[in-house]
Amino acid sequence: MTHQARKRFGQNFLHDYSIIANIINHLQAEKQQHWVEIGPGQGALTEPLLAAQVCLDVVELDRDLVALLQRKFAQAADLTIHSADALNFDFAGLQKNNEKLHIIGNLPYNISTPLLFHLLSFSNLIADMHFMLQKEVVERICAAPGSKKYGKLSVMMQYFCETEALFEVPPESFDPIPQVKSAIIRLIPHTTPPVMVKNVSVLKNITSAAFSQRRKTLRNSMKNLFTEAQLIALEVEPTARAETLTLAQFAQLSNAWTEIADYPCDNLPQ
Repeated sequence: MTHQARKRFGQNFLHDYSIIANIINHLQAEKQQHWVEIGPGQGALTEPLLAAQVCLDVVELDRDLVALLQRKFAQAADLTIHSADALNFDFAGLQKNNEKLHIIGNLPYNISTPLLFHLLSFSNLIADMHFMLQKEVVERICAAPGSKKYGKLSVMMQYFCETEALFEVPPESFDPIPQVKSAIIRLIPHTTPPVMVKNVSVLKNITSAAFSQRRKTLRNSMKNLFTEAQLIALEVEPTARAETLTLAQFAQLSNAWTEIADYPCDNLPQ
Protein backbone atom coordinates (compact mmCIF):
# COMPACT_ATOMS: atom_id res chain seq x y z
CA MET A 1 0.00 0.00 0.00
CA THR A 2 1.68 3.19 -1.18
CA HIS A 3 0.55 6.77 -1.49
CA GLN A 4 2.15 9.65 -3.36
CA ALA A 5 2.84 12.47 -0.90
CA ARG A 6 0.86 15.61 -1.70
CA LYS A 7 2.56 18.95 -1.30
CA ARG A 8 -0.73 20.82 -0.78
CA PHE A 9 -1.33 18.76 2.35
CA GLY A 10 2.25 19.22 3.55
CA GLN A 11 2.78 15.46 3.56
CA ASN A 12 6.12 13.96 4.60
CA PHE A 13 5.76 10.34 5.71
CA LEU A 14 7.84 9.06 8.62
CA HIS A 15 9.54 5.77 7.75
CA ASP A 16 12.53 5.53 10.12
CA TYR A 17 11.76 2.60 12.44
CA SER A 18 14.27 3.71 15.07
CA ILE A 19 12.59 7.14 15.28
CA ILE A 20 9.15 5.52 15.41
CA ALA A 21 10.30 3.28 18.27
CA ASN A 22 11.78 6.27 20.11
CA ILE A 23 8.51 8.20 19.80
CA ILE A 24 6.45 5.25 21.05
CA ASN A 25 8.86 4.80 23.96
CA HIS A 26 8.36 8.44 25.02
CA LEU A 27 4.56 8.16 24.77
CA GLN A 28 4.35 5.37 27.36
CA ALA A 29 0.86 4.56 26.09
CA GLU A 30 -1.12 2.23 28.35
CA LYS A 31 -3.81 -0.31 27.52
CA GLN A 32 -7.29 1.22 27.11
CA GLN A 33 -6.06 4.82 27.20
CA HIS A 34 -7.85 7.06 24.72
CA TRP A 35 -5.45 8.36 22.08
CA VAL A 36 -6.10 10.70 19.17
CA GLU A 37 -3.71 10.79 16.22
CA ILE A 38 -3.74 13.81 13.92
CA GLY A 39 -2.53 13.21 10.38
CA PRO A 40 -1.80 9.46 10.64
CA GLY A 41 -0.54 9.33 7.05
CA GLN A 42 0.10 5.72 6.11
CA GLY A 43 -0.08 4.50 9.70
CA ALA A 44 3.55 4.55 10.82
CA LEU A 45 2.52 5.45 14.38
CA THR A 46 -1.01 4.09 14.15
CA GLU A 47 0.21 0.49 13.98
CA PRO A 48 2.38 0.51 17.14
CA LEU A 49 -0.29 2.46 19.03
CA LEU A 50 -2.85 -0.22 18.20
CA ALA A 51 -0.31 -2.85 19.26
CA ALA A 52 -0.25 -1.11 22.66
CA GLN A 53 -4.01 -1.83 22.85
CA VAL A 54 -5.14 1.77 23.19
CA CYS A 55 -8.51 3.09 22.08
CA LEU A 56 -7.52 5.15 19.03
CA ASP A 57 -9.21 7.86 16.98
CA VAL A 58 -7.37 9.21 13.95
CA VAL A 59 -8.18 12.42 12.06
CA GLU A 60 -7.08 12.51 8.42
CA LEU A 61 -7.89 15.13 5.76
CA ASP A 62 -6.67 13.27 2.67
CA ARG A 63 -9.52 11.00 1.50
CA ASP A 64 -7.12 8.69 -0.34
CA LEU A 65 -5.22 8.12 2.89
CA VAL A 66 -8.50 7.54 4.72
CA ALA A 67 -9.28 4.76 2.24
CA LEU A 68 -5.76 3.34 2.64
CA LEU A 69 -6.08 3.30 6.42
CA GLN A 70 -9.51 1.68 6.24
CA ARG A 71 -8.05 -1.15 4.17
CA LYS A 72 -4.85 -1.51 6.19
CA PHE A 73 -6.58 -1.58 9.58
CA ALA A 74 -9.87 -3.19 8.60
CA GLN A 75 -9.62 -5.66 11.47
CA ALA A 76 -8.75 -3.11 14.17
CA ALA A 77 -11.74 -2.99 16.52
CA ASP A 78 -10.31 -0.20 18.67
CA LEU A 79 -9.69 2.21 15.78
CA THR A 80 -12.06 4.93 14.56
CA ILE A 81 -11.06 6.85 11.43
CA HIS A 82 -12.39 10.38 10.97
CA SER A 83 -12.22 11.91 7.48
CA ALA A 84 -11.96 15.53 8.59
CA ASP A 85 -9.87 18.68 8.79
CA ALA A 86 -8.18 18.84 12.21
CA LEU A 87 -8.18 22.65 12.03
CA ASN A 88 -11.91 22.74 12.66
CA PHE A 89 -12.47 19.31 14.22
CA ASP A 90 -14.47 19.13 17.46
CA PHE A 91 -12.11 17.15 19.68
CA ALA A 92 -14.56 17.47 22.58
CA GLY A 93 -16.85 15.11 20.70
CA LEU A 94 -14.34 12.28 21.18
CA GLN A 95 -14.36 12.41 24.97
CA LYS A 96 -16.12 9.60 26.82
CA ASN A 97 -16.85 9.32 30.53
CA ASN A 98 -14.87 12.49 31.37
CA GLU A 99 -11.63 10.78 30.35
CA LYS A 100 -8.61 12.81 29.27
CA LEU A 101 -7.41 12.56 25.70
CA HIS A 102 -3.82 11.85 24.67
CA ILE A 103 -2.94 13.60 21.40
CA ILE A 104 -0.20 12.57 18.98
CA GLY A 105 0.62 13.86 15.52
CA ASN A 106 3.13 14.58 12.79
CA LEU A 107 1.76 18.06 12.06
CA PRO A 108 2.15 19.62 8.60
CA TYR A 109 4.50 22.57 8.92
CA ASN A 110 2.16 24.95 7.10
CA ILE A 111 -0.68 24.56 9.63
CA SER A 112 1.15 23.65 12.84
CA THR A 113 0.72 26.99 14.66
CA PRO A 114 -3.02 27.50 13.96
CA LEU A 115 -3.66 23.84 14.77
CA LEU A 116 -1.85 24.18 18.11
CA PHE A 117 -4.02 27.18 19.01
CA HIS A 118 -7.14 25.24 17.98
CA LEU A 119 -6.13 22.38 20.27
CA LEU A 120 -5.52 24.80 23.15
CA SER A 121 -9.24 25.57 23.12
CA PHE A 122 -9.73 21.95 24.29
CA SER A 123 -6.84 21.97 26.78
CA ASN A 124 -9.08 21.08 29.74
CA LEU A 125 -9.92 17.78 27.99
CA ILE A 126 -6.32 16.83 27.18
CA ALA A 127 -3.87 14.87 29.34
CA ASP A 128 -0.86 15.39 27.09
CA MET A 129 0.19 16.10 23.52
CA HIS A 130 3.19 14.82 21.60
CA PHE A 131 3.94 16.37 18.22
CA MET A 132 6.45 16.21 15.43
CA LEU A 133 7.03 19.82 14.46
CA GLN A 134 9.56 21.90 12.62
CA LYS A 135 12.57 22.19 14.93
CA GLU A 136 12.39 25.99 14.83
CA VAL A 137 8.76 25.89 16.04
CA VAL A 138 9.71 23.61 18.95
CA GLU A 139 12.51 26.01 19.88
CA ARG A 140 10.11 28.95 19.78
CA ILE A 141 7.55 27.17 21.96
CA CYS A 142 10.15 26.28 24.60
CA ALA A 143 12.13 29.55 24.48
CA ALA A 144 12.75 31.51 27.66
CA PRO A 145 12.57 35.31 28.07
CA GLY A 146 15.67 36.99 26.69
CA SER A 147 16.01 34.56 23.80
CA LYS A 148 15.68 35.76 20.21
CA LYS A 149 13.31 32.83 19.63
CA TYR A 150 11.03 33.95 22.47
CA GLY A 151 7.77 35.42 21.19
CA LYS A 152 3.99 35.23 21.13
CA LEU A 153 4.01 31.46 20.56
CA SER A 154 6.30 30.96 23.59
CA VAL A 155 4.10 33.07 25.87
CA MET A 156 0.79 31.52 24.86
CA MET A 157 1.94 27.90 24.79
CA GLN A 158 3.65 28.27 28.17
CA TYR A 159 0.51 29.85 29.63
CA PHE A 160 -1.49 26.78 28.66
CA CYS A 161 1.09 24.00 28.89
CA GLU A 162 4.26 22.64 30.40
CA THR A 163 6.60 22.38 27.39
CA GLU A 164 9.46 19.96 26.81
CA ALA A 165 11.57 19.41 23.71
CA LEU A 166 12.32 15.67 23.54
CA PHE A 167 14.60 14.92 20.58
CA GLU A 168 15.42 15.93 17.02
CA VAL A 169 14.41 13.97 13.92
CA PRO A 170 16.68 14.14 10.85
CA PRO A 171 15.16 14.98 7.45
CA GLU A 172 16.21 11.56 6.11
CA SER A 173 13.61 9.95 8.39
CA PHE A 174 10.86 11.11 6.02
CA ASP A 175 9.74 10.45 2.49
CA PRO A 176 9.91 12.83 0.73
CA ILE A 177 12.80 14.43 2.59
CA PRO A 178 11.72 17.86 3.93
CA GLN A 179 13.85 20.99 3.61
CA VAL A 180 13.65 21.66 7.36
CA LYS A 181 14.73 19.85 10.53
CA SER A 182 12.10 18.36 12.82
CA ALA A 183 11.80 17.68 16.54
CA ILE A 184 9.44 15.99 18.96
CA ILE A 185 7.79 18.07 21.68
CA ARG A 186 5.73 17.09 24.73
CA LEU A 187 3.00 19.48 25.90
CA ILE A 188 1.15 18.88 29.16
CA PRO A 189 -1.78 21.24 29.78
CA HIS A 190 -1.61 22.97 33.16
CA THR A 191 -4.28 21.91 35.63
CA THR A 192 -4.01 25.43 37.03
CA PRO A 193 -2.51 28.19 34.86
CA PRO A 194 0.89 29.42 36.11
CA VAL A 195 -0.40 33.01 36.20
CA MET A 196 -3.83 34.57 36.65
CA VAL A 197 -5.26 36.03 33.44
CA LYS A 198 -8.67 37.70 33.40
CA ASN A 199 -9.17 37.43 29.64
CA VAL A 200 -7.08 35.02 27.56
CA SER A 201 -8.05 36.76 24.30
CA VAL A 202 -6.60 39.99 25.66
CA LEU A 203 -3.39 38.20 26.67
CA LYS A 204 -3.09 36.85 23.12
CA ASN A 205 -3.63 40.26 21.57
CA ILE A 206 -1.41 42.15 24.02
CA THR A 207 1.36 39.69 23.24
CA SER A 208 0.79 40.15 19.49
CA ALA A 209 1.05 43.91 19.88
CA ALA A 210 4.25 43.69 21.92
CA PHE A 211 6.00 41.41 19.41
CA SER A 212 4.66 43.06 16.26
CA GLN A 213 7.68 45.39 16.33
CA ARG A 214 10.04 43.38 18.49
CA ARG A 215 13.07 45.55 17.76
CA LYS A 216 11.35 48.57 19.25
CA THR A 217 11.16 49.35 22.94
CA LEU A 218 7.84 48.79 24.70
CA ARG A 219 7.46 52.57 24.98
CA ASN A 220 7.11 52.63 21.19
CA SER A 221 5.61 49.25 20.31
CA MET A 222 2.82 49.63 22.89
CA LYS A 223 2.30 53.38 22.78
CA ASN A 224 -1.27 52.93 21.53
CA LEU A 225 -2.10 50.72 24.52
CA PHE A 226 -0.23 52.13 27.53
CA THR A 227 1.40 55.41 28.42
CA GLU A 228 4.94 55.37 29.68
CA ALA A 229 3.63 56.24 33.15
CA GLN A 230 1.25 53.27 33.05
CA LEU A 231 4.07 50.91 32.10
CA ILE A 232 6.18 52.18 34.98
CA ALA A 233 3.23 51.82 37.38
CA LEU A 234 2.94 48.19 36.25
CA GLU A 235 6.67 47.71 36.96
CA VAL A 236 7.44 47.25 33.28
CA GLU A 237 10.49 49.12 32.02
CA PRO A 238 9.43 51.31 29.04
CA THR A 239 12.87 50.97 27.42
CA ALA A 240 12.74 47.17 27.53
CA ARG A 241 11.87 45.03 24.51
CA ALA A 242 9.07 42.47 24.36
CA GLU A 243 11.45 39.50 24.38
CA THR A 244 12.62 40.40 27.91
CA LEU A 245 9.16 40.22 29.52
CA THR A 246 8.13 37.15 31.48
CA LEU A 247 4.78 35.40 31.21
CA ALA A 248 3.83 36.99 34.55
CA GLN A 249 4.55 40.47 33.17
CA PHE A 250 2.47 39.82 30.04
CA ALA A 251 -0.35 38.63 32.31
CA GLN A 252 -0.01 41.83 34.34
CA LEU A 253 -0.27 43.98 31.19
CA SER A 254 -3.22 41.94 29.97
CA ASN A 255 -5.11 42.27 33.24
CA ALA A 256 -4.42 45.99 33.40
CA TRP A 257 -5.77 46.50 29.88
CA THR A 258 -8.87 44.45 30.71
CA GLU A 259 -9.56 46.83 33.61
CA ILE A 260 -8.96 50.14 31.83
CA ALA A 261 -10.47 49.43 28.38
CA ASP A 262 -14.19 49.54 27.71
CA TYR A 263 -13.90 47.04 24.87
CA PRO A 264 -10.68 45.18 25.57
CA CYS A 265 -10.63 42.93 22.52
CA ASP A 266 -11.85 45.45 19.96
CA ASN A 267 -9.09 48.00 20.40
CA LEU A 268 -6.15 45.60 20.15
CA PRO A 269 -4.21 44.56 17.06
CA GLN A 270 -4.68 40.90 16.15
